[in-house]
Amino acid sequence: MIDDPQPFDVLPGAGRSPVILHVPHAAREVPPSVRADIVLDHEQLARELDHITDAHTAEIAEVAAGRAAVTPWRFVNRLSRLVVDPERFPDEREEMRVVGMGAVYTRTTHGDALRPEHVEAGPLVERYFLPYARAMTRAVEERLAATGRAVIIDVHSYPSARLPYELHGEGPRPPVCLGTDSFHTTDALLAAARTAFGETELDSPFSGAYVPLEFYGTDPRVEALMVEIRRDTYMTEPGGPAGPGLERLAGALARLVDAVSG
Repeated sequence: MIDDPQPFDVLPGAGRSPVILHVPHAAREVPPSVRADIVLDHEQLARELDHITDAHTAEIAEVAAGRAAVTPWRFVNRLSRLVVDPERFPDEREEMRVVGMGAVYTRTTHGDALRPEHVEAGPLVERYFLPYARAMTRAVEERLAATGRAVIIDVHSYPSARLPYELHGEGPRPPVCLGTDSFHTTDALLAAARTAFGETELDSPFSGAYVPLEFYGTDPRVEALMVEIRRDTYMTEPGGPAGPGLERLAGALARLVDAVSG
């Protein structure tokens, strides 16, 4: 479709780097064909994008990549997660479906309608979700072929105050939450992240780590960790400009990349 912007970028790193910085939720772009099925008006959509977008995380990853001794690869989503969320399961395994936030969202962060009930998720999954998943799978395959391992570091952010859509938001909200997977998050990867970022908590308020389904739970050569940065540590909430915390956090992310690149 001619109204579609570039859906994602795969930004090359060093050939010997196993690291992929994955940035899935940093964009605000909603193509007109997708916008046509969203029931929010212009102001309502702008407010929702302020709440749901992991603002400035692409910049954090970019600065970190520039500082790392071994440049990591970057996989950056250029479309809003309101188009599709590439990190959700596209089927009944996805627990966020209960709040209208499966692979294709039908509800907002505050529980209001985002799309009408009759909208089918299938076309959006085919058009956006599956090509993204295939490209991420290829990126991991290439790191495995080149280095024998792949380390996916998900770069996210989250609000300082719990939003209504959060299913597990009653726990601590640390400066950095480290989301883990029992199979793909190694002790060494976790220790490196704790050292790099300092004050962290595990799996609170968000848990898990993204791995393409082709490798999920089966290939131990693929390591994964989700880095959730609390937004008030680097930006004005919601959806405001970045502050000096961005450089500090990018430096911490660069140290993590260096620690796991060897």
